[in-house]
Amino acid sequence: MGNKDKGGRSTKKVAAKSLKEKRQAKKAKKAG
Repeated sequence: MGNKDKGGRSTKKVAAKSLKEKRQAKKAKKAG
């Protein structure tokens, strides 16, 4: 169970990272 929890956490981190990058891309498009 601990392993599963770890995997879910890392997946969440990756999802948050991609979301941040998507937001930055939107901002860059507006600025451009």
